[in-house]
Amino acid sequence: MRKSSPAPDFPADAVEAAAGSRPVTSRRIEPGGYGRVNAHWHVRFADGTTAFVKQALTEAADMWLRKERRVYESVRGAFVPALRGAGTAGPTTFLVLEDLSEAEWPPPWRPGRVDAVLRTLDEVHATPAPDWLQPLEELHDDVVGWPAVAADPTAFLATGTSTQAWLEHTLPVLVDAVSGDVLEGTSLLHFDVRSDNLCFDRARTVLVDWNIACVGNPAFDVAFWLPSLRLEGGPEPAVILPGEGAVAAAVAGFFAARAGLPPPEGAPTVRAFQREQLAVALPWAARELGLDPPTLTL
Repeated sequence: MRKSSPAPDFPADAVEAAAGSRPVTSRRIEPGGYGRVNAHWHVRFADGTTAFVKQALTEAADMWLRKERRVYESVRGAFVPALRGAGTAGPTTFLVLEDLSEAEWPPPWRPGRVDAVLRTLDEVHATPAPDWLQPLEELHDDVVGWPAVAADPTAFLATGTSTQAWLEHTLPVLVDAVSGDVLEGTSLLHFDVRSDNLCFDRARTVLVDWNIACVGNPAFDVAFWLPSLRLEGGPEPAVILPGEGAVAAAVAGFFAARAGLPPPEGAPTVRAFQREQLAVALPWAARELGLDPPTLTL
């Protein structure tokens, strides 16, 4: 696969054709998340409006932006940013999106904001999903992670989030917990809910970066958010989603199978963040499944 391209020049002519107005100024901005596979600009147009433009820098990112475009063209709801236009510049895709730079991006989490996200996720999950989105269940073993850990626990144990003895004792329970229909469902899922992918724009809660949207169990969409929320001062996951041992185990397994691996191209810090989320998700899953808590080794 082609490596990341150098940061491109702003594609002014292509953006003008897509947005219907001439860009007057463009300011390059650094992404707030953990990936570095897109270039981003804040743009002001001749008609006085502003927008957020992002352009893919890798082949994988180009595929993700094409999918994200389809989501914006298919899903209707206040929780998705408005798509002003899209096109290609050179070999890769770009999107011209609603400017949310003046919105409130947590953390910190002000009172009522966690409940606002939960209400919005209820709206997402009640929205008809495009029939072309992949069911999350088709990615079962890759998502829930524990089968991969069972096959080779080396990377997981390198995270220091449990001892080998604890893993050997609990792994059969964890694998069994995620072996059923824990991911199955028909709900539209964002599948990457965390603070850098959401903001509060007046009365709206908006979710961005829909490039890995899928269809599945709505509880997993909520559960996937809770470890990062806890790291930002939010409540323990079980306070928001009690009695979901299998879902908690699936979330823990997702991070367990990844946090100890080398970082992927374009995301040099994501493994450290996954390890932090694992340190929250693993005790949560253990408590919900009646297991002894893991003991950190690092």
